[in-house]
Order: sequence, then structure tokens, then C-alpha cells
Amino acid sequence: MKQHREFQFVYNKGKNQHSSSVVVFYLPQDGIRKVGFTATKKLGNAVKRNRAKRRMRALFCEMAPALKDGSYVFVAKAALITAPFLTIQNDFKNILSRSKTLS
Repeated sequence: MKQHREFQFVYNKGKNQHSSSVVVFYLPQDGIRKVGFTATKKLGNAVKRNRAKRRMRALFCEMAPALKDGSYVFVAKAALITAPFLTIQNDFKNILSRSKTLS
């Protein structure tokens, strides 16, 4: 996803789940798999925001084969930047299982 209106559509119509390091918005759609990653300026400078998005992308690529079709938006929280990767990985798995997006 790249356009603002696509993100807003998922924010408004989708379901959300929160964890300590990430928020996921999920909108089920058959035959469509879209994903977007966001990190606000509250997290810090561009280096920190890009690091947060890289970490979320890596986790999503790892989990992608097991996910259902739909639109996903992942929003980084401040803990994502400093937490160890294994902690974030567990958060990611828990949040996706709670949102019932795992096949």
C-alpha cells in the first residue's frame, strides 16, 4: 500500500490489535493481500523510523505464508526500536494469532 486513502480505509473498516511494540489493523478481503508499514515522527528521527519499518517488514516476510488474505497495516510503537528481536517476534506472533489472521 502506498496511498493515504488505502491506509485510511483499513484504519476505518478493519479490526485492530495492540501489543507493546506494534499495532496491527486487519481488513479481510478474498484474493487480495496488501500490506503497509507506518512509523510516526513520535518515534524519533528518520533513522529510527526506518529501522522500525525494516524490523516489521522482516517479521511480516517471515510470517507471510501463514497469513490469510486481506489488507494489513502495521504501526510501530516506541518499544519496537529498542526491544530485542526475539521479544518483538513473540509480540508479532501473539498479535497475529489474537487477530485470527493465521491460517
